[in-house]
Amino acid sequence: MAKASLPLGNLRGVAILLIVAFHSFSAYIVSQPAQPLAFDLAPYDWRAFPIIDSERWLGFDLFCAFQFLYLMQLMFFLSGLFVWPSLRRRGWRKYLGRRLIRLGVPFVVGAYLLMPVAFYPVYRVTALDPSWQAYWSHWTALPVTASGPMWFLWVLIALDIGAALLCRLAPGAGDSLASLLAKGATHPGRFFVVVGGVTAVAYLPLAAVFSPWDWVGFGPFEVQAAFVPQYLLYFLFGLVVGAQGHESGLLDSNGGLVRRWASWIVGSFAAFFIWIIPTALIVKVPGAPVAALRVIGDLGLVIFAAAACFGMIALFLRFANARWPVIDSISECAYGIYFFHYLFVLWLQFLLLGMAFPAIGKGLIVLVGAVILSWAASVVTSRTLASVGTVLTRAAPLLGVFSTPDDRLSPTKISTPGTD
Repeated sequence: MAKASLPLGNLRGVAILLIVAFHSFSAYIVSQPAQPLAFDLAPYDWRAFPIIDSERWLGFDLFCAFQFLYLMQLMFFLSGLFVWPSLRRRGWRKYLGRRLIRLGVPFVVGAYLLMPVAFYPVYRVTALDPSWQAYWSHWTALPVTASGPMWFLWVLIALDIGAALLCRLAPGAGDSLASLLAKGATHPGRFFVVVGGVTAVAYLPLAAVFSPWDWVGFGPFEVQAAFVPQYLLYFLFGLVVGAQGHESGLLDSNGGLVRRWASWIVGSFAAFFIWIIPTALIVKVPGAPVAALRVIGDLGLVIFAAAACFGMIALFLRFANARWPVIDSISECAYGIYFFHYLFVLWLQFLLLGMAFPAIGKGLIVLVGAVILSWAASVVTSRTLASVGTVLTRAAPLLGVFSTPDDRLSPTKISTPGTD
């Protein structure tokens, strides 16, 4: 990774760790259901609350709520940053072909092979017959396909297809939008207003119908209904910012965003309270004006998501310009860690059920264990793919598979689903 993109690489690594932490701690939040949820009964809410432990800690509620409201928006923004440079470099056909393989194959493998193994302990918690045979009969009889975190991959595929079509139909669109953004990016406050305003217009109508926790979809193609427009818009914002370059405009390490990093961080926490206070009043106060509080909370959500994304970017541009060995390695293995982590999170949470141990201790054990195991699985997978790629590259000329040296395969490295 080039020196200019070190802050983005460090941010990517930390973002992946936060995702693993969110899933690791979610079994121990106070707002979890009181009892494990039945595996065979609609609406199959165990997909959102897979493992439920009797040990709880309110601090995990606050942490998980904080991450839930902005983290995937940030991930889509980071994914979009690398799209237009890749389209310029490869052309839309090669770019789309690589993305379909890079994201599509892991999505299918993850949804149909990895997730059944990951959700097995969820079935065992309430099962009369805990055998794999019984589980498989229940799993295949479900009218839903629980894809877990794999949903991020198929949504990225859809967005990449849209970006490739944009490049095909309007090759200069990214550069034109980047030129337009160049004027606003020198004033991050104005750009923040645009991001917050556009995402609010997109989110509020859906928020009146769906809660942030409602999932819709067909088969493994599930997504949070209310957040779909936000994900699309943050990907688009990332695409436009990335078209301008990774060291200029909004991402300028000496720009206005970085100079006011502390204000963005403080503003993020302030905006969080605009969401959490109305949400708490709706739940805790009988007779509260629900409709008005819900609108305030929904506005707080979009303001917080934008402020948190701006704050995280500013913080890392200001303080993460050096190579951090551990985070650097995690960033390089980010895709693999994301792909594997849910398997280890659910099994570790399951193994800790019934143990008389404080929730904070259990959460940290799951986090550390899941990071180490998914990290190791990512490294092993990356090296295996690299070895296979090397063998095929050497064998290809003998087999006459490729006509020119430029067509030969190169070793594959797992890094992150949003880069190419």
